[in-house]
Amino acid sequence: MENIDFAEIFRQIGELIELKGGNLFKIRAYYKAAQNIESLSENIAAIYERGGLKELQEVPGIGEHIAAKIEEIIKTGKLRAHDSLMKGFPPHFLDLIGIPGMGPKTTMLLYKKLKVDSIDKLEKAIKAGAVNKLPGMGQKKANNILKGIEQFRGRKGRFPINIALPYAEAIVNSLQKLKEADKILTCGSLRRMKETIGDIDILVTSKKPDKIMDTFTRLPQVKEVGAKGKTKSSVILKNGMQADVRVVEPESFGAAAHYFTGSKQHNIRIREMGVKKGLKINEYGIFKGNKRIGGEKEEDVFRSVGLPYIPPELREGTGEIEAAEKGKLPKLIELTDIRGDLHSHTKASDGGNTIEELAEEAKKMGYEYLAITDHTISSRIAGGLSEKKALKHIEKIEKAGSKIKGIKLLKGVEVDIHPDGSLDYKDSVLKEFDVVIAAVHSKFTMERDAMTKRIIAAMENKYVNTLAHPTGRLLGKREPYQVDLDEVISHIPQGLIFRIYT
Repeated sequence: MENIDFAEIFRQIGELIELKGGNLFKIRAYYKAAQNIESLSENIAAIYERGGLKELQEVPGIGEHIAAKIEEIIKTGKLRAHDSLMKGFPPHFLDLIGIPGMGPKTTMLLYKKLKVDSIDKLEKAIKAGAVNKLPGMGQKKANNILKGIEQFRGRKGRFPINIALPYAEAIVNSLQKLKEADKILTCGSLRRMKETIGDIDILVTSKKPDKIMDTFTRLPQVKEVGAKGKTKSSVILKNGMQADVRVVEPESFGAAAHYFTGSKQHNIRIREMGVKKGLKINEYGIFKGNKRIGGEKEEDVFRSVGLPYIPPELREGTGEIEAAEKGKLPKLIELTDIRGDLHSHTKASDGGNTIEELAEEAKKMGYEYLAITDHTISSRIAGGLSEKKALKHIEKIEKAGSKIKGIKLLKGVEVDIHPDGSLDYKDSVLKEFDVVIAAVHSKFTMERDAMTKRIIAAMENKYVNTLAHPTGRLLGKREPYQVDLDEVISHIPQGLIFRIYT
């Protein structure tokens, strides 16, 4: 099992307890455990194998109780507590919580009042006019949920990169252990580092492809085998993703890597350029008539049409070829280019580490500075800081900064933007921070003009330095709220950082 699988179990337990109106602290503990496990760079099962329960409890957010449950999952493949909670609800009931506009309280209300236990029943209840009549609902909220259903169905079949990548890495790591495997490369939209991934494509060169296919189709991540052949096999993974492995000849590896990386628009342009030069370019190589003249290396493809190598992340058919022809390809940002981080959370709000732990890790990454920016109290994030606690938190940051040499710690906060555009802290408190990040965490269904004015009003506060996640989008979970970003951008004060991420 991958970290994402462990995280999903604990996240579901938190949701199920919340549905039943259980203990808030227990709910937060499961959510935090899920978040921390999902963000680990090392497999949680490997940590357990190395040091057992004691080693697990060294992981932030993993106490004795959660560690024992991780051990149970590793040993049995399931968790009794999870199974017991799931028995109290219909199959796929938790899908309802994932629909934009829904949440544990709304989901439970509809289940109790209208026996809604599936997305189809939810849609029928809304269209029949039953949902808008319930207390606290109304036609507007019912319409928003209906839009949420459309969004939910529209994104099915694609997975956020943070879910796809661990699975791909696990497959590659398993295949790399085989002496029969030579070159291995992940292709497709995953190699292009797209936000969401349709399926996983992996290329391999091998003189004994049967061993590759046998190993691939029997991996623990595999739920079912769709097809198994000598040069291509396809499986469905336990998270629902499709994964394909292709074995190609060494002399075709570069051409195949280019072809299966895509995008489709990029490949069409390259093939058209090849035709004009009397070449045929496909996944098998570069041909002049019937003679193969290249294809062992990916660079051969670009060289054959007179282009420099174009990094996979740029291959979207959106002007990268024209830029390459002019010698004006943009330089991709590397990890070594990043000098610091102006947005981080500690255990004081929804993070999993202390100030000192974050600072030490940032030092290891070569950062010159790090801003500690925990949430304020009105945020929907559990554990936000009140003004009084925030001022004490500042003292802790200063104390840690004086002790830890080699990195500058900045005093920061992620302050909630209220619906009227005011901020969660008074100016007398905000002025004490080095970095103030403003962000929307509530009332996502506001009208476009109102949301736009709300954000602009917050940006005009003289102590705000950064606007975070200005669309409120959560990949695969929540669509952007309605906001006029052009209008927002036109009001950005000089010196304010406009930070867009999910």
